[in-house]
Amino acid sequence: MKQAREKYDKLLAELKPYGRVAVAFSAGVDSTLLLHAALDALGRENVLAITGRLVAFPDREGREAAAFCRERGVRHAVTAFDQFAVEGFRNNPPDRCYRCKKALFTEFLKTAEKEGFSVLAEGTNGDDPKEYRPGMRALFELGIKSPLRDAGLSKAEIRGLSREFGLPTATKPSLPCLATRFPYGEFLSAEKIAAVDEGERFLLSLGFSRVRVRCHGDIARIEVEKDMLETIAGAAREEIIRRFRALGFLYVTVDLEGFQSGSMDKRITENN
Repeated sequence: MKQAREKYDKLLAELKPYGRVAVAFSAGVDSTLLLHAALDALGRENVLAITGRLVAFPDREGREAAAFCRERGVRHAVTAFDQFAVEGFRNNPPDRCYRCKKALFTEFLKTAEKEGFSVLAEGTNGDDPKEYRPGMRALFELGIKSPLRDAGLSKAEIRGLSREFGLPTATKPSLPCLATRFPYGEFLSAEKIAAVDEGERFLLSLGFSRVRVRCHGDIARIEVEKDMLETIAGAAREEIIRRFRALGFLYVTVDLEGFQSGSMDKRITENN
């Protein structure tokens, strides 16, 4: 923990010269610690949180972002953004995240500038560059700051610091964009994304803590933690099947490899 604390001090030292900073805030683990650090380094009057309202961003996350800012007296701007207006987004190409993030953060920059903030920071952490993250190129091109990454903070260290600071996201499961639940090349629609979101919320309500519903056409491929595979195939099986059929899935399957973050990127990462 000492090393994480030293990195946090480095994070504060990186934030202070900004004077004022807008933070892209999703209410996730990383952006919550970044917002906390910005408040710690610069004070509430010099910090703006910006949250996007997106079709592939669950409504519950937006509500949590608003509640966090309200409880801490943080200035909060919500930017409505139509992902389907982004060229190519519906067709879901391998660089979908790059295209979407470039357009989204362009809008965030406009919001920040309108509110009087010239610096925009976001929550990429020190582990993220090890994974397939095409959106990071968009951040670089737009000059977006990534202080957590620059301070070298890993996901585990961010969670540890979040526990130390009493942040509500310390044990919160990661929840990336819902578009990541679809294989590249599969056409995206608001209805499909809503079905995936509803399916995941239903599984969470049954007590599964980390879930993904991967959509392959009319097939739902459910990922849960490996130690929960027998549970999902047991007493709740029939209820899960009924619910997913009602959501429009013809086939309901469980991935025997269990929960895997970024499993839709396997074909890309294994070929590189």
